[in-house]
Amino acid sequence: MKTIYTLFAFFGLITSNAQNKDVVITTHKVTDHIYMLEGRGGNIGVSSGEDGIFMIDSKFAPLTPKILDAIKAISNKPIKFLANTHHHGDHTGGNENISKLNTSILAHDNVYKRIKNNSKQSDDALPIITFNDKLSLYINGDQVLIFHTEHAHTDGDALLYFTNSNVLHTGDTYFNGMYPYIDLNSGGSVNGYIAAAKQALILIDDNTTIIPGHGKLSNKKEYEFFLEMLESIKVSVLKSIENGKTEDEVASDASITKTYDDLNFGCCFISSEKIRRTFYKSLK
Repeated sequence: MKTIYTLFAFFGLITSNAQNKDVVITTHKVTDHIYMLEGRGGNIGVSSGEDGIFMIDSKFAPLTPKILDAIKAISNKPIKFLANTHHHGDHTGGNENISKLNTSILAHDNVYKRIKNNSKQSDDALPIITFNDKLSLYINGDQVLIFHTEHAHTDGDALLYFTNSNVLHTGDTYFNGMYPYIDLNSGGSVNGYIAAAKQALILIDDNTTIIPGHGKLSNKKEYEFFLEMLESIKVSVLKSIENGKTEDEVASDASITKTYDDLNFGCCFISSEKIRRTFYKSLK
């Protein structure tokens, strides 16, 4: 039996390495000094300027060399700060690698706690600067407002707004064009997720460019539609709960999400059945 497990692990490693080898990191220019790096894992934000590089999220560890190549194509300046939008591995997996570049990592208090308690991550992946509610960072001609949203995607989410550049990085409180992953086991909730979108929308205007946690670059109109989707599903699921429906009955009721299924929102990370089940669990 041990041999079988070893073989599974070996072939799993080969598959993982092959997937990483095939990953392409694509750079999207957002403003004259802000960029989004897209590839496997969460979208990375990069601010480049005289003060150095300010990086948001680090994807998976094996992708670090490709990510650094993409950043060096933007600027040869050192990576001064790395901010984590939350603790998930597709956003913090490269932390340890980046920390070895004498980069200071910052995140919400709960991100520190969750990485600290994760046996798969070393202390080198930990943020050395943490905050409880909000934080301001002045870099590359921008004031970056970093603020916590409670019990949204997780219990440690941070949104980052570049006030002068009018760019918002939402982390995984926004999955553009798809159903979101709401991590109930890590303190996430439907109500908190909706509140996070409302909180962010107050800050921005029609000219804001949004870097979502996953998906293509976005704007206020698309973010508002995403919020509309969340609130619509919430209303339908609450009605089903009030009518005594069980979790399985709600999960199998395709009418709840049909409008957004028809727009292919169930394309990617979270299926329509999974999002209905998540809403039920959170709202029940």
